[in-house]
Amino acid sequence: MKNISRRNFIKLTSASAVAVAHSLSMFELAQAAGPRLLPTGTPILVIVTLNGGNDGLNTVVPYLDPIYKSLRPQLAYKEDQVLPIGDGLGLNGSMTGFKTLWDNKQLAIVRGVGYPNPDRSHFSSMAIWQSASRTPIKTGWIGRWIETQPENPFLAISLGSTLPPLFQGAKRSGTVLPLSGLKIPTGMLATDFAKTSKKTRLDGQLSATAARSIRDLFTVADIVSPILKNPAPPAADLPTVIGGNAGGESNLSAQLDIAAKLIAAGVPTRVWSVSLGGFDTHANELSAQSLLLGTVSNSISKFMSQMRTIGRSRDVTVMVYSEFGRRVRANASDGTDHGTSGPMFIIGERVVGGFHGEQPPLNQLKDGDLAVTTDFRSVYGSVIEGVLHTPVDRVINGWNDRLPLFTA
Repeated sequence: MKNISRRNFIKLTSASAVAVAHSLSMFELAQAAGPRLLPTGTPILVIVTLNGGNDGLNTVVPYLDPIYKSLRPQLAYKEDQVLPIGDGLGLNGSMTGFKTLWDNKQLAIVRGVGYPNPDRSHFSSMAIWQSASRTPIKTGWIGRWIETQPENPFLAISLGSTLPPLFQGAKRSGTVLPLSGLKIPTGMLATDFAKTSKKTRLDGQLSATAARSIRDLFTVADIVSPILKNPAPPAADLPTVIGGNAGGESNLSAQLDIAAKLIAAGVPTRVWSVSLGGFDTHANELSAQSLLLGTVSNSISKFMSQMRTIGRSRDVTVMVYSEFGRRVRANASDGTDHGTSGPMFIIGERVVGGFHGEQPPLNQLKDGDLAVTTDFRSVYGSVIEGVLHTPVDRVINGWNDRLPLFTA
């Protein structure tokens, strides 16, 4: 293979050179975990996106309401199939982890969450939720928050392969960390790349950026690799099943394990983004959604136990949302179609546990859909001020409403 010169490196990366440099900045994570540890007591937000439109009525179930049973006779849960939490409502029976959090007053359920004039398109509705704007704009609400903060490439990290619109700013954005971890060149390729990392007096800005990125790759790889290869912090206070912590493994659990490792290492990240798909339950909803909700409940309760193990549980707040709820009436395929409002979950030791917002009444539907009784931006406002310690209107222009979701 022909040796790689710095000139060739820049030529090869050309138009994507800036993106490459940003991607390589992930290798600085280990540096950040060393001399610039995130102080204990610093609030951390973990955003969990449920892609597809989760059916809120079979998540927080109005199991005592006869209208619920009449409009979805094949999909309605019975009293012995839910976990009662008061007000005639029960959690889906698979959400035992959330029930424990609820009993410990560490789970807030915000009811009837949505936005005015709902859009049933996955793409459009998710764009509204991630931008926090009813009119199209190019930035996400976390991206705008990032731009209110001192520059720090570790400030917001999304675990996965692509940057969510949520993290997109006008000039600065969050960072993506692939689940596969960090890869470094080996052999002759490593030697050639190492040569390109050396400083020269002739370096221009782009050349210096490329050199610094490659240099960082090799200088911190020895620190990063052990962090990601080590076991995740144990969930010591959860029950064990067949020798392991209850909850099992899932893609969501794997994402949260990576976040737990890096939080334990002190990486100065204030916002994490993880996600789980599969919630577009147009057919055979009961079994599919129950499995997914069990995954969400078990993965998050395990993560919060990990945070207790490392002494960060009071620092961490988890927010769970989906782009819309589902129609109240079941369809002919034992599923549900795209709807409007649904519940959001806020989890943490600083959360004011219990119900927030009004439960949309089933006898006052709007064109067959649940009413929106809480604007999602009110939840965001609470999180922006209560967790990210930033005035709401610096992130959501003209919005000042919030909910009493957090203790002082």
